[in-house]
Order: sequence, then structure tokens, then C-alpha cells
Amino acid sequence: MRITLLGPQRRPRVGAVVRALGLAGPFATVTAGWQEREADDGELDSLLGGRTANLALYRRFGEVLDADPDYAAAVLRRREILVELAELYLLRLDLAVQAVHEIRRRDTSAAIRDAAESEAVQAIRDLDTAHLAAVDQVDAEFYGSYPPHERDSVAAHRAEIASLLGECTALAMTGGHVGVLAEVLHLFNVAAVLRAAPDDFRVLTWSAGAMALTDRIVLFHDRSEHGPAVAEVHGHGLGVVPGVVALPSAHRRLRMDDQASMALLARRFAPAKCLVLEAGDRVDLRPDGTLPDGAAVLGTDGTVAPWGEAR
Repeated sequence: MRITLLGPQRRPRVGAVVRALGLAGPFATVTAGWQEREADDGELDSLLGGRTANLALYRRFGEVLDADPDYAAAVLRRREILVELAELYLLRLDLAVQAVHEIRRRDTSAAIRDAAESEAVQAIRDLDTAHLAAVDQVDAEFYGSYPPHERDSVAAHRAEIASLLGECTALAMTGGHVGVLAEVLHLFNVAAVLRAAPDDFRVLTWSAGAMALTDRIVLFHDRSEHGPAVAEVHGHGLGVVPGVVALPSAHRRLRMDDQASMALLARRFAPAKCLVLEAGDRVDLRPDGTLPDGAAVLGTDGTVAPWGEAR
């Protein structure tokens, strides 16, 4: 499997990328992040040459919930618990990030300030790790009580999805709601099918789709209507792009000119690389899913530089 991450497609160039890569299809598509608009894929189908099969993961998820009320109730309870966990995590996280910025403003010796800042950054990293562990525990209990592969409603869809993917030579996955996208990808075990795909199987994805392929999904938005929001760890993606935190539309969503905040973001998630994905970008990952030289990443000095040169 070969993976290509693209910048946001507001002015689509995925068609040009497909032609440059010499991909003729057929393509499986995932538009589940669009939720109720999942089937509105006419433009995408045209860009991909008209040879597409939408996996309809969001529709399938709805059918599973309708067919299995016990499972649907458990999904709702899981979501409620995850919301409660996230609220408490964000409360602590906001205070921890404020502490780092306050330490930086203190008029004290550089050595003392740097030591305190390093400890404060580590406290943030510890919070992220603890929150992700708590999410994993909730998921482990959920999937332990409701194993998807043992539920007929899920197993049938998994088989159909695997069959459809097996008939295609590539997968195109769009953006949208990354939480919904990740949930349905996990439910239908798409990662396992992709890992078993032929070496020349190509995955093209962008925006939330790129985030969903990583091992750790990070939500971020400094320019929301309600003011800057602290970047937060949401949960695990598919893990087929390891060691990367995907930041689509970074310049629109982050205060990239705030070097101190960008440096904190890079330090917080190191050794993973914060990958900046802007309109027009194309990143062809190495066969092992790692970044190629030249990919734009945030350095720990808060600047964007090509991977291989970033500090």
C-alpha cells in the first residue's frame, strides 16, 4: 500500500494527482466524514474518472444502529462517557498550557525559567498520555462487551466492504467530521483491509481523512468563533501513518505567526512530526508510512521547515 496525503481540496486537484500517478481506478471512496451528505459524491466521482464505488460507511453505521438496539444504546453510552472525559481533560489542559505561557513571561534567570518550562511542557504531555489511556480503556470495555465481529449486523457489512476494496486499485478518502470518520473506519475494520492490500494499492486522502490515518488524532483551532481552543488529543486513528500529527489547513486554523505557541505544539507531540498540509500540497509517504524528506513540518523552534531540516 502506498499513501499520498493531500492538502485541502476546496479547489480540487485530486484529479490532477490521479493523472500524475497514472491511476486508472476503479476507486473505492470514503465520504463518511460528510455524514448526511455522504452520498453527494458526484464531483468526486467525476474527478476520479467516473470509476468509483462509495463504501457508504456512514449509511452502513446507521443501518447497524437500526438493526441492533442494544448495540446502539451502548454506542450512545460510550459517547456520553467520552464527552465527560474530554471536558475534564480540556479543563486541566487549558490550565497547563496557560502555565507554560506564564512561565515564559516571568522575569527570572534563563536557566530556572527553562527548567520550569520543560517540566510544564512534560506535564502537558503527561495529560495527553493519560487522556488517551482513559479513552483506550473506555474503548476496550466497549469492544470487550460488544465485539463487532460477533454481531451479525457489523460482520455482514465488514465482508461487503472488504470485497469492494478488493475489487479496487485505490482508495480516496475525503474530510469532514474526523470523529465520525474515525469511528466508522474502526467499526468496519478498514485498517486491517488496507494493511492486507497489495503493495501497489494507492490511498489518496486529505483533511480529516489524513488525520484519520495517523496513530493519534489531534483536534486544533486557534481561530474558532469562540476564541482560541487548546489543541487536544481526540483518540487513535488507523495507525497506518505512524509518528505524524496531521495539521490540515494549518495557516487558516492556527496562529502560525505565534512562534512560541507553535514551538509548544511541536514539543508537545514530539517525537511525532506535526505535518502542515495546505492547499496544493502533496506528500507521498514512504512504503513504511513515514514522511519523505521535504515534507513541511513544525520544528521545535516554532517555524515550518522541510522534514530533514526542521529543528
